[in-house]
Amino acid sequence: MTRRPTRITRRRLLWGGTTALAAGGAALAGVELEVLPGKASLYHHLGHDGADGVAPDAAPGRLDFASFRSRARGKDVGWALARPPGPTATTALPVVVALHGRGQSHTSAFRRDRLALDRFLAEAVARGVPPFVIASIDGDETYWHDRANGDRAQAMVLDELLPRLAEAGLDTGRIGFVGWSMGGFGALHLGSVLGPGRVAAVAALSPALWHDYEDTAPGAYDDAADFERVTVMGRQRELDGIAVRVDCGKGDPFYATSRDYVEGFADPPAGGFQLGDHDSGYWRRMAPRVLAFLGGALAS
Repeated sequence: MTRRPTRITRRRLLWGGTTALAAGGAALAGVELEVLPGKASLYHHLGHDGADGVAPDAAPGRLDFASFRSRARGKDVGWALARPPGPTATTALPVVVALHGRGQSHTSAFRRDRLALDRFLAEAVARGVPPFVIASIDGDETYWHDRANGDRAQAMVLDELLPRLAEAGLDTGRIGFVGWSMGGFGALHLGSVLGPGRVAAVAALSPALWHDYEDTAPGAYDDAADFERVTVMGRQRELDGIAVRVDCGKGDPFYATSRDYVEGFADPPAGGFQLGDHDSGYWRRMAPRVLAFLGGALAS
């Protein structure tokens, strides 16, 4: 049965001038509502978020950065491509598209203080995970769908990035998506748009999910109609035939909605809920399991 948090909207908290959390039992009671913006910070200070993941010392493969003029977005966008080390790096490897979180960029997937996915990829392949490449691109704060102002990040990924990757000699016949926070939603959304004919696997870390438009972060959607058009809540069947993994920390502000989302699948997706909050330390800790999942799905 789907469990819903007490109906206190995020917007009401933001506009209501929420004061600092009270100490002791009152603060913990607020955490149990799973709606307070300060929950992740509180869990961190209480030691409930687990150890930070550490980028491995594995030497990464080739990492290329480039940019192009996106007609879909009406601006120049940066993108990057990480290959695994070794002789397979020059072959037509399958692709995983990495979608960053809000306020980040295409570099976040590979920065050592962020996710360091190129290093985790090198370590994964050395341990026997079937090789693949990881591509990332700038999505700014679009929430990875086309917006009313003409900024069409969804079209950029599907109609501009994927053809460029194919032109580079990579195998884009069936791809994977991985994303965190805003990008976690984006991975689930774009996976459902393309469907199982093009998508082998989707991995969402701490996906930014809400039940209702009134709860969403300002600017995440144009309006209630836009939210209803692209929400993934209640549409789990659109990912049928695609390997799905969802991970979220129990101290994460999106834990409750991520839990509800997972419960909406007829067959539970891979992943689960661990100690952790909404930060790169948690995402790095999960990276080895996530990349092994994606590599296995792409090779199957």
